[in-house]
Amino acid sequence: MAEHRLEATAETVTDVFDPERAPVLTVEPGDRLTVRSMNASGLLEKDIFGPKLIPEPRGHCLTGPIAVRGARPGMMLAVRLEALEPDDWGFTVAAVRDNALNRRLGVVPGRTVELTWDIAGGKAVNQLGFEVTLAPFLGVIGLPPQEPGQHSTVPPRPCGGNIDCRELVAGSTLFLPVTVPEALLCLGDGHGAQGDGEVSGTAVECGMTTRLTVDLVEQPPIRTAHAITPAGRVTFGFDSDLNEASAQALSAMLDWMAVGYGVDRTTALALASPVVDLRITQVANQVWGVHAVLPDGALNRA
Repeated sequence: MAEHRLEATAETVTDVFDPERAPVLTVEPGDRLTVRSMNASGLLEKDIFGPKLIPEPRGHCLTGPIAVRGARPGMMLAVRLEALEPDDWGFTVAAVRDNALNRRLGVVPGRTVELTWDIAGGKAVNQLGFEVTLAPFLGVIGLPPQEPGQHSTVPPRPCGGNIDCRELVAGSTLFLPVTVPEALLCLGDGHGAQGDGEVSGTAVECGMTTRLTVDLVEQPPIRTAHAITPAGRVTFGFDSDLNEASAQALSAMLDWMAVGYGVDRTTALALASPVVDLRITQVANQVWGVHAVLPDGALNRA
């Protein structure tokens, strides 16, 4: 097992997912990496309006792509998150976009609120004097779609990307379906803290130093994106329709439970109803995100 360190520089970041983009680092399955990523905007200074690493970004400022030797479609890429250390500052904004949710909430562009946060000692404190407890994670961990061309980093997809799931803290393993040879992993969009939903469209946005291990799984229990986290087992759904996103997340959880408990899907649904939570992952990224959570120890054989 080798150790690698990857810094965020003009040569190692991207603002799109592109299956034809050359990797900035190639690793072996089982290798450990320390990856530095900028905040989502790629800001170089403690200034929301300051210079950016990518001067006119089309999407999130992500570090990568990282190639994993031997990865091929049909496999799962396992991303084990061992430690996440946020930078010493972050920001949150609201009312930046004119969208249906903001209009429904009576929040309009032109009255934008911009919070800056000082991060230290497991807390973030903003200029209004409010404090939140940190629970850092990466909003974006993803692989490119297999279709040629440059793809936006904004919507989450079955191969990951802008999932924005607050459960993916240190100690989690995220499993993503490999879409292209060598996987081409990109990551970034550090969040110091976020509620389910990411309701303003931003969390405590911050740079992040992440220690992770990548590996390959040839026969996963299910074929869609899923995770093992400190909160329990997690499955995902993404769609412009909330009902469909919920159904996707629940369907994947039923698949996982059917395999794990040796029951049929209808029995899995009956078992799920007392213990599985459906949570709104995010509402900010063009499609709804929903994740289903089966807490550890919530369902056992007597």
